[in-house]
Amino acid sequence: MDATSQREEMVRVQLAARGIRDARVLEAMRRVPRHEFVLEAYRDEAYEDHPLPIGVDQTISQPYIVAAMLEQLALRAGDRILEIGTGSGYVTALLSVLCAEVYSVERHAALASEAEATLRRLGYLNVGIRTGDGRLGWVEYAPFDAILVSAATAEMPPALFAQLTEGGRMILPVGPSSSQELQLITKSGGEAEVKILEGCRFVPLV
Repeated sequence: MDATSQREEMVRVQLAARGIRDARVLEAMRRVPRHEFVLEAYRDEAYEDHPLPIGVDQTISQPYIVAAMLEQLALRAGDRILEIGTGSGYVTALLSVLCAEVYSVERHAALASEAEATLRRLGYLNVGIRTGDGRLGWVEYAPFDAILVSAATAEMPPALFAQLTEGGRMILPVGPSSSQELQLITKSGGEAEVKILEGCRFVPLV
């Protein structure tokens, strides 16, 4: 089965059949070649529904949890997005398709460099990447319409919440490595409205 057919099956079996309904998210996941963002040794597993290692003790998340996070953010074509944890650049590419501007912060310089090269090679050009402490966000480009955090934290980083627009949304895994939950946080009247979504497992935010 070629990569295009594998993506179609991934969307049909792993996403749509499990309740993902956002047409833009489903189409983005049909378009973005996940196999280009995994290590050569794992390319035959690129469209399976589980995380894969990408080096320096980091992983590329399973397709379903990525789609669920993107759907909950209710992204719009004109949005300016902050991503914490560039990783392989796969979610960054999806955000690039879904939104106008993407700013991504990665703690590990080697991952940031590799992700940037892959994104440029594949033509995802509305993306800025830098190496730094994701808990601090990217204040020079704030405020953001949405923030996606791809690593677990004990609590919502205050600096990230401060960089949301009024009405902006942030999704992040909260909790220790043994038991995390996805939280969707909406900025309303300057306060955080928190919605608990589902259990998850992410590497820690460092």
